[in-house]
Amino acid sequence: MELKGQVALITGGTRGIGRGIAEAFVAEGANVVINGRNEEKGLGAVAEMDAGDQVHFIAGDVTKQDVCEGLVEQTVEHYGKIDILVPNAGGGTAEGEEPSPLVDMNESNWQFVLNWNLNHPMWLMRRALKYMIPQEHGRIMSVSSMYGKVVLPNQAPYCTTKHALNGLTKVVAQEVGTMGITVNALCPGGIVTDLMEASGPAAAEALGMEFEEFLTWMQQPSAIKRVNTVEDCALVAVLLASEAGAGITGSLISIDGGQSPY
Repeated sequence: MELKGQVALITGGTRGIGRGIAEAFVAEGANVVINGRNEEKGLGAVAEMDAGDQVHFIAGDVTKQDVCEGLVEQTVEHYGKIDILVPNAGGGTAEGEEPSPLVDMNESNWQFVLNWNLNHPMWLMRRALKYMIPQEHGRIMSVSSMYGKVVLPNQAPYCTTKHALNGLTKVVAQEVGTMGITVNALCPGGIVTDLMEASGPAAAEALGMEFEEFLTWMQQPSAIKRVNTVEDCALVAVLLASEAGAGITGSLISIDGGQSPY
């Protein structure tokens, strides 16, 4: 098992990409803390994963600084350390908001997405490094996006924060590169998760498309002509978390079927 004895914290870990990464880590022997806002869903995810003491759920809203810092502290309290950090939670709009051109964008939506996609990973990284630096080992892999490399109309908050997260990734990788800690970002393309199914129709409508047409449109620039899967992301995460990933840092790893230009 590649990750036996390791401890991971994954935000947004009850569903979608985060859940897939959590399941892959557990299969490789890691102890995993998953986070989400809804306690009922979180406990349900733990039950479905059926991994006993290997999985622990902590409820909390990661758009709040004290929650992010508390997640790291509670992970260490529960399992004794933190080796792997996956800031995965994020999205394009606040609840009840819809994608819009910048000129029509709600100020509160901008601030919410800023906290969700950029401040939350920063808060987590900063606190986790307090533990990773003394132990001279750590793996940080934020879930960014293809749209941290390219852009999508009507998605200024999402694209801007994902570009910034990629920059943060590279800065922190330089700061801790000699300390046994790697810092990378996964940059998935369109992946049909339950979150995508919930928010995708509004994004499609903003572009004048139906959701199925939107998915087809997203696939066209892809070399593989299909959407990527949660499992594609999870396999890359396991590599980065393992000893085989020790030489990979400061990388913005595209999992988009060849769509991004770099």
